[in-house]
Amino acid sequence: MKAVRLHGYDQMPVVEDVPVPKVSGPLDVVVRIGGAGVCRTDLHVIEGQWQQAMSPSLPYTLGHENAGWVEEVGSAVTNVAVGDTVILHPTPTCGLCRACRAGDDMHCTQSSFPGLDSDGGMAEYLLTSARACVRLDPGTRPEDVAALADAGITAYHAVRKAIPLLHPGTTAVVVGAGGLGHIGIQCLLATTATGVVVVDPNAAALELATELGAHHTVQAGDSAVDAVKELTDGEGAEVVLDFVAEKGAENSSFAMTRPGGSDFVIGYGGTLNIPTLDVISTERNIIGNIVGTYNELAELMVLAQRGLVTLHTRTYPLDAAPDALRDLEAGKIRGRAILVP
Repeated sequence: MKAVRLHGYDQMPVVEDVPVPKVSGPLDVVVRIGGAGVCRTDLHVIEGQWQQAMSPSLPYTLGHENAGWVEEVGSAVTNVAVGDTVILHPTPTCGLCRACRAGDDMHCTQSSFPGLDSDGGMAEYLLTSARACVRLDPGTRPEDVAALADAGITAYHAVRKAIPLLHPGTTAVVVGAGGLGHIGIQCLLATTATGVVVVDPNAAALELATELGAHHTVQAGDSAVDAVKELTDGEGAEVVLDFVAEKGAENSSFAMTRPGGSDFVIGYGGTLNIPTLDVISTERNIIGNIVGTYNELAELMVLAQRGLVTLHTRTYPLDAAPDALRDLEAGKIRGRAILVP
């Protein structure tokens, strides 16, 4: 089968032939991929940012946002059957550790992360686990929902944690209206009555944010913090969702919060430089976010199948994966790029 393989850091992956994965364990599931999302994390993987954390053996197949159809199942699999349409939680988990039993399965002590520490889904087939499979309506096109598997639940996970802070009359700022941010906007509008302000340097991204229902948009830059404060009576926002968190956005995002506010850090790559006095004197919070739980993915798919959250995508054939990665790096993708084998 064809797969997008990373042979070395700081070099573009290549599309090459590898063996089709086979079921070997009782809970194994092989999925025929119908859509694989192209994520900014893939760029960070190529740069080697995840090398120390994940220690993958090169070469390996990229792709951690995957959906498709069940091709083969192990002897103990009961939740899906051959032919089912599925979206895959990005981290197959054990189900037995304390985190799994508490419903915090993204912190499973035995989880794997296909596409980061092992072969992922930028390929024709992917070996995964029954615990990762969320069954979908048979009419769902995998390419339409694949990016919800990681970008979607990452955004939804952060919004879900922020919901208790976002009663009517509050303001939530979304920093970055790209692949994750445009999903975060929709999740906020679907689950809260907060006012939504979107900050982005790209005019097309701000246009998309307005189309999605954002109440205000702000051009990113030196005056963005002042613009947000002007929209919030000089106070700042109750919640900022920072989907960028690099190149200065991470510090501007904190500055956009009001006293008692919360800065949800979802993107990464930058460094927060905040005097501790500014944190304690204003009782502001900095909250980290990573992926989301299996149940949150299932909840998000309910919103998606009701039309409350939709992905704005651009599709590429699997052979064009290097082009998709270059377009993402160059800021040419509006919404999300999807590889379709």
